[in-house]
Amino acid sequence: MLKMSFTVRPGQGEPSGFDLGDITCEGESGAVGSAGHVPDQGMMIHLSVPLLLDSLRPLFTGRRKTATFVGTGTSFRLDFRRDRKGTVSVSAQGTTVGTCSLEELADAVLRPVEKVLSTLPEGDGARSDVVASMGRFRASMTW
Repeated sequence: MLKMSFTVRPGQGEPSGFDLGDITCEGESGAVGSAGHVPDQGMMIHLSVPLLLDSLRPLFTGRRKTATFVGTGTSFRLDFRRDRKGTVSVSAQGTTVGTCSLEELADAVLRPVEKVLSTLPEGDGARSDVVASMGRFRASMTW
């Protein structure tokens, strides 16, 4: 089972699309995250979320068997590889974090996306980017 979380770093004032934050990914083989590294691997979290969704779409449509995500303003990277049976392995820095089905991956990503989306004001441009990416991502889920 895979679990992802997106957090906004505290002390940045009113929420905005440019807030710094972190991604954590946990699986049966361990956990990786962008927090606590030197140099800092935090990212503009609200701008990174649509990148994650858009980078994963080809796995769901069958157009690609691999996907790589690198957040906005960071070197933090996650690699995704889908096998013939639809099992996706998630790794960081060459080490597998865990495996899951496409359905589990979708759930692991969409739950925290909805949570982080709720922190953005209605008129923020990053909010519309997240909403648009969510729509495209959901449309790519063919099961």
